[in-house]
Amino acid sequence: MAVNSRPRLNDMEGCVDEVIRRIGKTIILGLPLGLGKPVHFVNALYQRAKDDPEINLHIFTALSLLAPLGGSSLERRFMGPVADRLYGSIPELQYARDVNNNSLPPNVQVSEFFFKAGSYLNNRNQQRRYVSSNYTHAVRDLMDLGVNLVAQMVAPGELHAAPGMVSFSCNPDLSIDLLPLIREREAAGTPVAIVGEINRHLPWFGRDAAVAEAEFDIMYEHQASEYPLFSAPQTDITPEDHLIGFYASTLLKDGGTLQLGIGSLGSALVHSAILRHKNNDTWRAVFDYLKVAEHFPIVEKEGGTGPFEKGLYGCSEMMVDGFLYLMEAGLLRREVFDHADLQTLINTNEIDQQVSLATLDVLRREGLIDSPLRARDVAWLIRYGIFRDSVEFKGGRLRIGEHSLDGDLDDPEAREAIEKRVLGERLAGGVVIHGGFYVGPRQFYQSLRELPDEERDRICMTSVRFINHLYDHRFGNQRLKVAQRIHARFINTAIMYTLNGAAVSDGLEDGRVLSGVGGQYNFVSMAHELPGARSIITLRSNRTSHGKVVSNIVFNYGHCTIPRHLRDVVITEYGIADLRGQRDEQVYLRLIRIADSRFQQDLLTQAQKAGKVDAKFRLPDSWLNNTPEAIAEALAVAGDKDWFPAFPFGGDFTDQELVLVKALKRLKSETATRRGKLSTLLRALRTKDEQGRYTELLQRMGLHQPHGMRDKLDQRLLIHGLQLTENSSDTGNSKA
Repeated sequence: MAVNSRPRLNDMEGCVDEVIRRIGKTIILGLPLGLGKPVHFVNALYQRAKDDPEINLHIFTALSLLAPLGGSSLERRFMGPVADRLYGSIPELQYARDVNNNSLPPNVQVSEFFFKAGSYLNNRNQQRRYVSSNYTHAVRDLMDLGVNLVAQMVAPGELHAAPGMVSFSCNPDLSIDLLPLIREREAAGTPVAIVGEINRHLPWFGRDAAVAEAEFDIMYEHQASEYPLFSAPQTDITPEDHLIGFYASTLLKDGGTLQLGIGSLGSALVHSAILRHKNNDTWRAVFDYLKVAEHFPIVEKEGGTGPFEKGLYGCSEMMVDGFLYLMEAGLLRREVFDHADLQTLINTNEIDQQVSLATLDVLRREGLIDSPLRARDVAWLIRYGIFRDSVEFKGGRLRIGEHSLDGDLDDPEAREAIEKRVLGERLAGGVVIHGGFYVGPRQFYQSLRELPDEERDRICMTSVRFINHLYDHRFGNQRLKVAQRIHARFINTAIMYTLNGAAVSDGLEDGRVLSGVGGQYNFVSMAHELPGARSIITLRSNRTSHGKVVSNIVFNYGHCTIPRHLRDVVITEYGIADLRGQRDEQVYLRLIRIADSRFQQDLLTQAQKAGKVDAKFRLPDSWLNNTPEAIAEALAVAGDKDWFPAFPFGGDFTDQELVLVKALKRLKSETATRRGKLSTLLRALRTKDEQGRYTELLQRMGLHQPHGMRDKLDQRLLIHGLQLTENSSDTGNSKA
């Protein structure tokens, strides 16, 4: 193991002083996406820049996370206790709050290549500073910007038998590739600094994510001030989301590869995949009721309906918590190895995980080892668990303990001795998921910290450039990636989809950015390059905008994230549209087939007017049941048990808070228009809780004894919202 050559510092102001001493007062700071930002250091540096106008600080990053505060007074009342519980002991990113408030000092600018969805939609300053870049190009863009300071939160190695090492853990995605380039810049004469901040709350990951602590110029450690990790609570899965996830689960091929994103649609897929694996009869009841095989033949060709006997392998820029649930359920267990020839032999079933003399014979036949065995053969065989760790090669012979064996695979006696004393039991060193970064709920982080070492070692946190495309990388070339990523399903979300096959995921047609392209383009493109791979875009068929239900499948739109020539598979709650290689008329019709029935005729009329669909075509009766009622009926087929719950993996909200969330969402929907606001207000003023049914919920919101007109109005509004969503189990009185 590497040995640390620099002492850790516990004086944050001293760390900032050292950075300025090294690189001066023109600072271009590269920070990890999401979780891995070293908050103490960043806040200290930012405060120094605010105090010293001679410092010019440019921060380049993505996904700067802030605790939600809520917009309306009711939302703020709700979020206050939640934020205290989830984020009260986590220091806030001060620059991010100032960005949010448009109060950055003139000598500081913040550029991001990915926003939390919708967070800066109306922030003109950040809209101007947004950098549109593929995730895989972020390192290049940072270098072009002239980055001279990199800072990251890291996990210490001494608790994990790795003294002198630290782990990038949640964010090796860019750092693995960025640090060598920074050192090259330093060697060319440009002053640079690399800063680490120790945090023991961060789960340890080895493999590619572990680096020598000596790689850092400054390492800050102050155990008393280490803070919990910023969490992203589970969001509820609606019935529509569940059906989207169900359809997506039909396209997973046993023995295949899975990429997945964050959010309720990804969680819905995970839930349905587990249901397919563990409760297949229930899953099949829904499958048969929906006549999936009849309506969507792609499932028989590309997907599956049975349990996952071979298992899945995960290859995803974001390791969402769903992958851990898939591991626990026994789905995520297909191991891949970092040797293309070995992986190919596994894929073709010429060797399997269990080691035998036949394994050696196949490896010899393919030229991967020789006979008699040489030193390099033995080292290679030990690396992959084919030989036991205790085997040595000395003097041209195999040695294990007191035994010395001949390495001639043609000698029957030598073979017998090798089988008895030298062979391992099963292949070793396999990985079930490659991930680039992670963010998730608190329980997810705790589960990662508690993973047994054997399970932890099956997860490889690594470079996003290794994961997100097929180009050669120092961790694996294209041939290896192709061998590992068989039957890949790259599943991403969109907010809209046009009838000609373009996905709208990251922005609006007026130029405003919702989030960013991230890795979506890479995965869609890769799906068209990998044999047997498919890109799957999931989206809800409709949304409510300004109090009106509108279609998310549209005739056209003035912005696209994924161009139409990369169209592949699209899923809504009403089915699957297989678009790859189809003529335009079929593309239009297949998308109309899975649109909400309230909008199908209008979409068809537009398509026919444009000459894209035959004017004689009429909507078949079998297409016209795409309604919310049909969704409820389909999920009810599973049986009396709630097989499709809103929070199948638990959540951070209490039962009372879940009731309040429903009421607040309903109020927000009801007041989306000026007319709706007036109507809701008039009805709320006439609303009372005369029987005290909502007392505990009002207490939770601090409205049981309102003071002043604002409080009294909020109380009436909340009671009205609760009544709108009320059912027998939603009074909040089930708990003390």
